[in-house]
Amino acid sequence: MADIDCPPPRMSVMLSMPDRPRAERADAARNRRLLLESAASILRDEGIAGLSMEAVATAAGVGIGTVYRRFGDLSGLAYALLDEREQQFQSEFMFGPPPLGPGAPASARLRAYLCRCVDRLTEQAEILAKAETGSQRYRTGAYRVQRHHLMMLLQEIDPELDAAYLAEALIAVLSGRLHLHQVADEGMAPERIKTGLDQLLRGILRSSAPADEGALP
Repeated sequence: MADIDCPPPRMSVMLSMPDRPRAERADAARNRRLLLESAASILRDEGIAGLSMEAVATAAGVGIGTVYRRFGDLSGLAYALLDEREQQFQSEFMFGPPPLGPGAPASARLRAYLCRCVDRLTEQAEILAKAETGSQRYRTGAYRVQRHHLMMLLQEIDPELDAAYLAEALIAVLSGRLHLHQVADEGMAPERIKTGLDQLLRGILRSSAPADEGALP
């Protein structure tokens, strides 16, 4: 398998904006927690429609400039709200039990990854869609980790595959905005979406080593 620039073992990369400092002063950390707690409270009480920079500032009792300086825009705020769940997801596919985690054939891990993404979208599509509206999506640590993970699996399946292109193509069909459209406008159930992803994966595997095709039902 060709070498790629994968994250070091047991490193978790959060969803937040790429220029976020790694270490924060105690007062800055407190302010961040206050803003995120206020945003989470709005989500619980009003849903995604109630989430705005103005609403968070009011709930936290701070000026709106403070919210913008901390998160940049509403997309950055949404990414920050997803940090903890993103780290948990990373832990599952990097270190968890097979088939999602190490120990299963690459094709089985890839299928488990795609299915797990659909489960996440079923639970989190609205806030993921909100996060995707910003310009920083492709620069976030989470996007890079997911892209590298998919590239690793694809190259293990077949080094001749265009792993970089296919990884980004798969991520594109797992977006929150597309999922909301599929469910709300097209009436697609999660199992139908998973079946469609299986069909995409079969197409990839047919062009690779025959031994890998046996991982799909």
